Amino acid sequence: MEKHIRGVNVKSGESVDRALKRLKTKLDTEGILEEMRRRRSHESTIDRAIRKARTAPKRNKVRWRFQSESQVATAEAAKAARSAE
Repeated sequence: MEKHIRGVNVKSGESVDRALKRLKTKLDTEGILEEMRRRRSHESTIDRAIRKARTAPKRNKVRWRFQSESQVATAEAAKAARSAE
């Protein structure tokens, strides 16, 4: 796994508080803070399953948004075939 150094450059005349806010925003959008909190302690198998089930609707919503029309038609046909059985 590659390690990248995350950071922000403090612009001239910019306060340190503003630079810290930019850093926190950057880490939050990349999901680093959430992953760090998650790895802080051991996560049991059931906790992992619950976490994944909780985040699945969001992942599927994003996946659905970027599907092409042919992929949507194929998925609907497969769903109809399963319900017909």
